[in-house]
Order: sequence, then C-alpha cells, then structure tokens
Amino acid sequence: MNEEKAVSQPNGHRSVGYATKFDQKAESFQAKAEKHGKGKKKDDGAQPAGGFDDTAIPRAPPGFNVKFTFHRASKLPMADINTMSSDPYVLATLTTSLPPRHKQDPPMTFRTPTVRRNCDPIWNSEWIVANVPANGFALKARIYDEDPADHDDRLGNVHVYVDSLTNKFGGIRDQSYKIKKRMGSKRAYLIRGCAAMFNRGVHMSGELFISVEVLGKTDTDNGGRLWTVGPCNWSQHLSPMVGRLAGTKEPGKDGKTEKYAFQANQIQLAGPVPASLYHRYVEFRPFVKGMFTSTSLRGRVLHHALHHQHNRIYNYDRDTIYGSLPSPSRDMTFQFLDLVHHDKGGRIYTYVLTLDGIWRFTETGKEFGIDLLSKHTMHSDVNIYIAFSGEFFIRRLKTPHKEGSPDDQPTHPPSDMGDGPPQDEPPKDPAYYSLIIDNDSGTYRPNAKLLPQLKEFLQKNLPGIKIVTLDCNGDKEKMDKWKNEQRERKKAEGKHTAVVQGDSSSLSSSDEEDLDQQEGLAKGEGTRSTKDKVKEKVKEPLQKVENIRKGDREREERETEDDMAESSQ
Repeated sequence: MNEEKAVSQPNGHRSVGYATKFDQKAESFQAKAEKHGKGKKKDDGAQPAGGFDDTAIPRAPPGFNVKFTFHRASKLPMADINTMSSDPYVLATLTTSLPPRHKQDPPMTFRTPTVRRNCDPIWNSEWIVANVPANGFALKARIYDEDPADHDDRLGNVHVYVDSLTNKFGGIRDQSYKIKKRMGSKRAYLIRGCAAMFNRGVHMSGELFISVEVLGKTDTDNGGRLWTVGPCNWSQHLSPMVGRLAGTKEPGKDGKTEKYAFQANQIQLAGPVPASLYHRYVEFRPFVKGMFTSTSLRGRVLHHALHHQHNRIYNYDRDTIYGSLPSPSRDMTFQFLDLVHHDKGGRIYTYVLTLDGIWRFTETGKEFGIDLLSKHTMHSDVNIYIAFSGEFFIRRLKTPHKEGSPDDQPTHPPSDMGDGPPQDEPPKDPAYYSLIIDNDSGTYRPNAKLLPQLKEFLQKNLPGIKIVTLDCNGDKEKMDKWKNEQRERKKAEGKHTAVVQGDSSSLSSSDEEDLDQQEGLAKGEGTRSTKDKVKEKVKEPLQKVENIRKGDREREERETEDDMAESSQ
C-alpha cells in the first residue's frame, strides 16, 4: 500500500518513492543471495570459459588420401529469367564415421568456382582429402545458382556413397549422377518446365559428373581426423559495401561522397593444421554463448546477423577473383604478398585460421567502421571452434633476410617518407618481407605458447618469407610499437579511409553522416570504447537483420527440412 502511494505522489516526491522501492528490492535480493551462498564476491582471478581446448583427437588407424573431382554438370535449370541461364557452382560436404573432438566442429566442405551464364558448366575442380577411413564416406554435393543481389537458389542435390575403401579401390571415373530436384528452386524448374513444353530437346532432369580416386594411405600416426591436402585454392572478394583496400575509389552521384571496394581474402592452406591449435570462443559476456550456440532469442538474432554479415563480406559475385596452386611453393608466397599488397599502405589485417586450414583475413583498423560485434566472429562464420586468430602485417626488410637475422632489422622504405606513398614498386622476392603475426583476439584468445606451432605451419605453406610471432601480452610493448609504426606509415601515405555497410547502388544522407563521423575517428577527432559499441549492438540486435531478405529464411527452412528428411532415411 505504501509503495502505491509513493508512486502516485506529485512529481517532486516521485523520485523519493522510487528510491525507497529500489532500496527495499536491493535489500531483498541481497538477503536471498546471502541465504543461498551467492553473496560472495567473484574471484577477480577467474578466467571466463573458452580459449585453448586440450581435447585430444580420437585415435583411429590411418585412412586414405582420396581425390574428388567435380567435372561438369548438364541440363541444369535456368534460374535467371533475364539471361535464360544460371551461374552454377557446387558446394560439397564430406562426412565419415570418424567422431569429431566436439559435436560443434564444422564439417568438411568444398566450393567450386562459379561458371557464368551456363546450364552445362565445366569445373574440373579437384579436392584431395586425407584420412578418409576404410569404411567409406558420404559425399553430398549441392548445386546452387549464384545470385549476389538476392539469395543463391539451390538447383538440386547429388549423393555419393562408398562403404569400403582399399588401395585396390577401382574408383569412380567421370560417373554421372542424376540431380535430385525435390529441394530445388521452384522458380528455376518452372522456367525449365515451360521450355520443355515447347522443345523436346529440353530435359527436366540434370546430371552431375564426379570422379573419386584413392591416392594411397595417409602418412600419419593417428587417422582420427580429416584434412584438406590440396589444392591450395584462394579467392579475393571485392565488396562495394565497405572499404577501400585496393586503393580504388568510386565517386558518388553528388561527386562528393566516395564509395570504396572492400577486399576480403581466403586461402586454403595445405593441412594438417597442428592438432594443438584448437580454440573455442571465450564467454567474456553473458550474451556470447547464446550468440555462438544460437540458443536464446537474442542469441539466434545475433548468430543469424553475423552469419549474414560473413556472407556479405565473403560475397561471391562477378568481381570475385579465383586462383589455385597445386601445393605450397614460392608461387603461393608471391600470391599471398599480392593479396596483402606487399608492404604498401601500412595495412594491418585481422585473420582467422579454421580447423581445416582456411586462412581468412581482411584489413582492420579504427577507421573501418564495420557493423560487427567481433571481426573474428565474422571471419569464422560464428564457428564455435577454430584453430587460431589474431592480427598480422607485413614489414619490408632493407636487405634480404638470412637465417638468424634479427627481428628488428630496419624496414625499407623508412618510416619517414613524407606525403604520399613511395614511388618505387616493392621487390618481388619473398626474402625481402617479414610476416609479423600475433594472437591478438579477444573472441578466441589463442594460447601464446602455441605461436611456434603456428609459425611452423605457416612457414611450410609460405616458403621464402620470414615469419615473426608476437604474444599480445608478453610482447605487448614491441607489438604496440610496430603496429603504431604501421599506422603512422598509413597516415604518411594518405590512406585515410571511412567505410559503411550497405548496398552499393546508393548512399543515404545518414550513410554520409556515418562516413563523416568515421573519417573523424580515423583522424583522431573522437573515440568510442568497445564496451559502448557492444552495449549498443546488444540493445538493438534487430537492426542488424533489417536487410535480411525473406528468401534467405525460406531457403534455410527448405534446406533444414531436406537435411532432416535425409537423416531419417
């Protein structure tokens, strides 16, 4: 009764009533906490759950190296009514009887390049996987039509089952498999059906041609996990929605606001990734677990938003550049240096290394206002477990390095270059470059003791380049010094950038205001703490999925139903 009177008092006394109620509630909660033994202060030294995981790989006999080849497809439906064709690619998933370390470990997947405007595409894409067990495998190949402006339509599925593997396995030679249309795009098959009505030469059922070959026993002591042997495929994703990594600008319609092309890169490194490189996300905030496991309403929204963000950053479209190398070599090191622009621009990159050796990285920095809770979460596609994560950058050495050369060798060009970038082209010899890589990731917090294993793995995949590892805690002073030098070099070369997320077709006035604000942050005119950014994003998670199209949800629901139906068979 007293509480009701306090609330109904005039404005001058309302705050007193609220304060009284608050004190009463606080005393009540404190009494309950003490009663149940929860009133004790938490141990300041306690670390949040997550980070390095020492779970061992289950023991199993060595398996076989198996090469899968996706040759071509024929008689695919026309998913694009404007061009009366499709832009098909294959997304394959390999499953075996080998138990994972944790059920949340991501599956083994492979994606072919996209063939443009072709209903009879030819890929001839190879995928070599190690440790496929003797009791066989199940390969599921989904065929999609790439449509970056909308959502990728599934054109059908193909399943390949092999229940036994030996060195004498005859293999599968360019065999055709009928494409199952049950979960395919209704729009695509409607167009195909209309065409078949007027042309007897048009068939409703397409085919996918696949080869499977056993290359021999895998040279390993423990056959408890799969990994990709090769080839070392790479791709470069240029997105006009964010950034100016390649140094290219596109003026807006008003001639004042500039739009940029953000560059995201991924390289398939040759496995195996060292077994000790195994890290889980860190529960540094209460909402983080729900975000990764998608178990709460807020967690599902954030998980969906970050998964959508990953697909936007690593978006496949007509501007995507593909490449492939058979195995690690100096050519692969040259390609890596090209992707990171050698030492131009004083760039610093955020990276994630997946359990199957896919290395994803983009440029990072305060001036990159990417709408994310965590860049590492985005790079990992919200995967619970990864191998390693952090940041890296490239330093050019004044003279080619030699074994045992000091890590702090002077760089060239020198830090003081005046205004604008250097005029001379960087040397092409990898010996002139040093890859400085660390474990600076608050999302996964990799164990610094594993940096030598990371260095050894990268050295095998990038021969010729010098690799230096830094502990973000133990080597903090040196790391901060070198990164500050990178930032100063970027300023000296005139690389101020500001980016926004959005469609490339237009920029609203609010987008331009965001650009101006972020440009000010890049020049040191203001700062926002990470804590403030996290609070803002957690309070308004629905804003992160405003642009997710209805088609995305329908496609995911169809594919989920398809997978459930197949698992029940």
